[in-house]
Amino acid sequence: MNLVDNLSQKMSGQPQVERTSSYMALVNWVIQKRWWLLVSVITLSVFMPVAVIGLSWLSPQTEDWQHLMDTVLNELMVNTLVLAVGVALGVFVLGVSLAWLTAMCQFPGRNLFDWALMLPFSVPAYVMAFCFLGLLDYSGPIQTWIRSHLSADFDLPVRNAAGVICVFVLAFYPYVYMLARTAFTNQGRGQMDAARGLGCNSWQAFWRVMLPMARPAIAAGMALALMETLADFGAVSVFNFDTFTTAIYKSWYGLFNIYAAAQLASLLLVFVIFCLWLEQTARGRARYDQSERQQKQNLYRLTGWQASAASLYCLLILLLAFILPVSQLVWWVVETQFEDFNARFVQLMVNTLGLGSTAAVMTVIIALVMAFAQRVEKNPVLDRMARFSTLGYALPGTVLAVGLMVWFSWLDNSLIEIVRNIFGINVGQLFLGSVFALLVSYSVRFLAVAYGPVQSRLQAIRPSLHEAAQSLGASQRQILWRVYLPMLRPGILVAGLLVLVDVMKEMPATLLMRPFGWDTLAVRIYEMTSEGEWERAALPALTLVIVGLAPIIVLMSKSRKDH
Repeated sequence: MNLVDNLSQKMSGQPQVERTSSYMALVNWVIQKRWWLLVSVITLSVFMPVAVIGLSWLSPQTEDWQHLMDTVLNELMVNTLVLAVGVALGVFVLGVSLAWLTAMCQFPGRNLFDWALMLPFSVPAYVMAFCFLGLLDYSGPIQTWIRSHLSADFDLPVRNAAGVICVFVLAFYPYVYMLARTAFTNQGRGQMDAARGLGCNSWQAFWRVMLPMARPAIAAGMALALMETLADFGAVSVFNFDTFTTAIYKSWYGLFNIYAAAQLASLLLVFVIFCLWLEQTARGRARYDQSERQQKQNLYRLTGWQASAASLYCLLILLLAFILPVSQLVWWVVETQFEDFNARFVQLMVNTLGLGSTAAVMTVIIALVMAFAQRVEKNPVLDRMARFSTLGYALPGTVLAVGLMVWFSWLDNSLIEIVRNIFGINVGQLFLGSVFALLVSYSVRFLAVAYGPVQSRLQAIRPSLHEAAQSLGASQRQILWRVYLPMLRPGILVAGLLVLVDVMKEMPATLLMRPFGWDTLAVRIYEMTSEGEWERAALPALTLVIVGLAPIIVLMSKSRKDH
């Protein structure tokens, strides 16, 4: 006899008053511990995919691993390492140099470039990838023109590691640019001038003083760029450049082996954790304190060739990272005369917006629960659980999707077995391949995106308001609805908008976990680019770029207010 039967028998043998008292005690306990229970469920939803991926090694897939080692495993590891190193160096150089110019120097066009250099945020990496190939591939307009007018034998290979790295650097340098620009702006030129007054030249003052003080911001931006690079599936697929993400997808859809996919995902997860650990170790116990900028600082005025070089440099990056890709998309859309703007496209937009808005609402509600629980309980254990819950953003979409699929598959099989044994009927899968599973993956993946704006806004609310409401007899629910929510509305709107756009652009998790018939704009782009039909992928890609401009406007507006 199991535990549930024993408890039921004991409860049934009790007098009615005692049973009611026991139920009420249980209800009261749940009410008292509701914040702990809610945060525990959220933390468990992040922990389970990671745990399941690790436990997948309990079922070793010897034949599949032997096949991978004999064919592509070494190539996967080398490609992933080369990609990570190349992108890290590239985003560092571009992001830091552009941030320094726009934050500390005055040159023609500086006010324009200051915000325009953030526009590449709106172009997904996989969109930039097929635009890049459409322009620069052997049959593209640039090489065709060169062979027609300059050299008939000209052939510049772009489907290689260098081409993929260039695309990722142009797509992800804004992470470093945005954070480094804020750090340099807060520092001002006072410390730079002080270092020069102590005998350092301009380069020495930059390398020894300004750059080390901005290191936390730069490291955070590089970490975000690396996470996005390792999580990407669409861009590397366009280039036929095999990495761990493509191998995970092929193991699931090619070998039909979810355990092999989970074990590959575990290797990618180890690589991600190693990159984060390496940065933390390199930072050590160093402190990077700096005071906030109190007044507007004078900029270094560039003149002559230096001013022209700064303007041309910023213009070149903006041209390559935003103007050319968007212009190519517009050209393809006009060239095809909007032939794909039909009922199928409308359905794709409905699916994309429906999934995005639903996931945004779910994720913002979860972020509110975590932030409010921290405010109410004020417990360090709860704080650590909340921080752990936001680590889903560091999980590549393929890793998270595979972990959730294994977990939901086990749940489905267990439920099917229980229903068959108890009721004698056969039921189908409830979780795997459902919209609910897809929404869970979105919420876990982008919880950090929603939690940041909500938590920062909540911290700006004085605790005395909470105490005053309690002294007037308001319950926790009334305080949440009548005090916090109205004041949190700006943060909630920003969080929802950011999650909406991220979900709309998400490709790996959507490809792996979407139910039948729930294709999105990102899935449509993958289908068309995998067949080499760049023109037909242009309309959904341009739609995503236009929608992606919304958070850019929000970020620029916030940056203007802060500075």
